[in-house]
Amino acid sequence: MKKCREVMTKNPVCCQPNDTAAEAAKLMLKNNIGSVPVVENEQTKKLLGIVTDRDLALKVVAEGLDAKSTVVYVVMTGKVVTCLAEDDVQKALDAMAQHQLRRIPVVNDKNEVVGIISQADVATRVDQPEKTAFMVKEVSQSSAG
Repeated sequence: MKKCREVMTKNPVCCQPNDTAAEAAKLMLKNNIGSVPVVENEQTKKLLGIVTDRDLALKVVAEGLDAKSTVVYVVMTGKVVTCLAEDDVQKALDAMAQHQLRRIPVVNDKNEVVGIISQADVATRVDQPEKTAFMVKEVSQSSAG
């Protein structure tokens, strides 16, 4: 089984807690991504949270907040499911399925962001189509009910 470091996207685009929701949205648009890890600063890249396109839609747009003045810290998810670069990819797959996540930050032992693993990374870099299909099915199931 491959390690997370072998399939992750290295050095992902990150934002800081005082960046605005509009700035985070522009990063997502420019980089064609659906989430941005929120880090303490660009030097340490210590993970504080993650902000997703869904967070922006539900917590900013739907609530009628001003995206240019609302800071990421207010709308980000603070408890982030992560994996380590040296973990087996299966650990990331299991966490994604269990928590219904489409992407998971990869951190080092100091909780600094070193990469991110998305469903697309797994689908294109892990030669196990049955595991990929299972993970996509698990992540996509509705938790409503």
